[in-house]
Amino acid sequence: MSEKTGLDNATYDILSALGKDADFLYDDIDKYIRDAESANESELVELWKTIRNDRQKHVDMLKDALEKKFTTTKTVSVEE
Repeated sequence: MSEKTGLDNATYDILSALGKDADFLYDDIDKYIRDAESANESELVELWKTIRNDRQKHVDMLKDALEKKFTTTKTVSVEE
């Protein structure tokens, strides 16, 4: 467990990856899609949309992992 954050490495890694994917989804991807649309690059539009869908799946997977981790941690703590 890190003394700086109070988080174990695995939890920190999940939170870090979740933050990066969320930033990409909420700050970047729509701009990339608009740029491709403005350039009439339909293949790029589809590529960015596919990447957006994949990243959303990653966010969902990371959220599930985080929830499972905290549920497991809470259960273990209560039992001890």
